Amino acid sequence: MWQRIWRDWDWTIVICTVLLVTTGIIAIGSATHVNQDGLQLSDLVTRQTIFFLVNAIIVIAIQWIDYHKLRDWSNAIYVLTIVMLLAVMVVGTSALGAQRWIQIGPITIQPSEFSKLLMIICMAKLLESRINKLNSFKELLPCVIYVGIPTLLVFTQPDLGTSLVYMAIFIGMTFVAGIRMRLVQIVAGAAVLLAPLGWFVLKEYQKQRILVFLNPDIDPFGSGYHIIQSKIAIGSGMILGKGLFGGTQSQLNFLPENHTDFIFSVIGEELGFIGCVIVLLLLFMLIYRSIRVAYSCNDTFGMLLATGIGSMLTFEVLVNVGMTTGIMPVTGIPLPFISYGVSALTTNMLSIGLLLNIAMQRKKYMF
Repeated sequence: MWQRIWRDWDWTIVICTVLLVTTGIIAIGSATHVNQDGLQLSDLVTRQTIFFLVNAIIVIAIQWIDYHKLRDWSNAIYVLTIVMLLAVMVVGTSALGAQRWIQIGPITIQPSEFSKLLMIICMAKLLESRINKLNSFKELLPCVIYVGIPTLLVFTQPDLGTSLVYMAIFIGMTFVAGIRMRLVQIVAGAAVLLAPLGWFVLKEYQKQRILVFLNPDIDPFGSGYHIIQSKIAIGSGMILGKGLFGGTQSQLNFLPENHTDFIFSVIGEELGFIGCVIVLLLLFMLIYRSIRVAYSCNDTFGMLLATGIGSMLTFEVLVNVGMTTGIMPVTGIPLPFISYGVSALTTNMLSIGLLLNIAMQRKKYMF
């Protein structure tokens, strides 16, 4: 197996992942340099580094598992997902106006993060038998209900960002599964017509974020503060940046959530346009390789898994970079592999482990 890993792993994925996580750890260290909220620099950096190393071991261990076995476990995985999301409502802890976390000893986990990968596995099993059969609402409805239940549970936490990730995964996977384009057009048209009704189910702060996205100056010291400070930070970095630990917006605490949701703003300010381009190229290469794995996979289940992972990463990158640059509303979606967060990092690393497993076993079928 060690020889197969060395010979058959997609090393582009491995190298990009290691470089992205390393960049994230450095950026987190810079973002927390001023010791915010009593957290020492070493606490966050050390924790992120430890969990990266632990997850790296798990990624290697995953290669000893035949990913096809996940197909047999999909029903149990779906039940586990629902139970975790329901548990958040019962024993979850609240922060920033949302109840999304469960405290387990010294570790705080976010079940909605793990549920993204779990739902990719479940959706792959569901769609495997429906390839090129999604031609009517009757055939599409079971898939919508299947994904809709956990999506609704996540939305009520409330966690609009993660529920949108669910939708992006669903769209990407059903597209590859061969959904009829006429059906897509009808659903898209209905969604546009019903979109105004969605305004009435949003929380007040979510409505404010949308209004601030359209015009940040309506609340420059409240809801619009994040976007304004983020754009100032990225813009002031110019071409080469101000250097690590040299960003005024981040170091002087003008930029909120600078080690989590707005970590890209720190990179823009301190590493400049060049640093942003390098990070985006690494993320693009990772997404591109996931597409290549899906394209060259010889079994439907593996193709759908790789598609789901690629869809998840693509949407998260677009939304996070979009909200930090002011071209999308703030939704609280972290930047994959870069933002601080145990749950997000673990989910992304497990996704990479599964992607590498698919890529390696793909070669077994090819040769």
